[in-house]
Amino acid sequence: MEHCEIVKIRDLSLFYGDFQALKNVNVSIKENEVTSFIGSSGCGKSTCLRSINRMNDLYDNCRVEGEVLVDNQDVYDKDVDVTLLRKQVGMVFQRPNLFRMSIFDNISYGPRSHGIRKKAVLEEIVESVLKSVYLWDKMKDRLHSSALDLSGGQQQRLCIARALAVKPKILLMDEPTSALDPSSTLKIEDLILNLKKKYTVVMVTHNMQQAARISDSTAFFKDGELIEQDDTYTFFNNPNDKQIEDYINGRSE
Repeated sequence: MEHCEIVKIRDLSLFYGDFQALKNVNVSIKENEVTSFIGSSGCGKSTCLRSINRMNDLYDNCRVEGEVLVDNQDVYDKDVDVTLLRKQVGMVFQRPNLFRMSIFDNISYGPRSHGIRKKAVLEEIVESVLKSVYLWDKMKDRLHSSALDLSGGQQQRLCIARALAVKPKILLMDEPTSALDPSSTLKIEDLILNLKKKYTVVMVTHNMQQAARISDSTAFFKDGELIEQDDTYTFFNNPNDKQIEDYINGRSE
C-alpha cells in the first residue's frame, strides 16, 4: 500500500549565524514508515531532523529559508503554535533524558501540561503507552518508583512512552540506540518496527546496518546537503551516487 507524504521538506537552508548547516535540502517522509537519515558527523542529518519540530529554535542566531510542511502546514509560518507542533511531532534523544520523578509522573507530565487532570484518564494513558513499549508488565507494580532506577534500555523505552503519551503523529529519534548495549538496541529496533503501525518515525543513525534493517526510506547527507533519498533496499543495493557507494563500503568518512 502506498503511503501519503506527511512531511515535505522543500529547499531548506538553515544557518547558525554565518555558518550554513543545511543547503537546499529536499526530503519526503511518508506516513507510517520509518525514514532514516545517515551520514558522517556534522553532515546536517540531526539539524534536518530537528527542523521538523523546530528544536533548532533553541539555538541562538538560527535562521531558516525554505519550507518544512507537516500535514501541508509550514511549521515555520509565523502563526504556528510551537507547543502544539511539538505535541504533534515528538522527540526522543540520543541519551535518556528522564525527569527526576516517578515512572508515572514522567509519562503523565506531557498530558498534564496539555490540560488533562483526571487521575483515571492519566492512569489509562500511562498503562496504554507502557504497553506499547513493552514495559507495562515490569512497571505496573512500581509506577511510583524513580524512573532513574531503570536500566539504560528501559529508560530509553520510557522516554519513547513519554513522547507517545501526548498522542503525536510523528516521532523523531536522534540516534536513539547509540548509548545502548546490543540487546537493548534490538529491543528498541523491534519497538520502532511495531510503532510504525500507528506513527511515522524519522530516525538519525550512524549505524548503517540499523538503517538497512528497519527503515523503509533512507536519506544520505554530506556537508549539509542531501545527496540522495530512496527506498532502503534500492539505496543500499543500487545507489545512484558514488559518494553513497563509498560511504556504504567504508571508503569515505
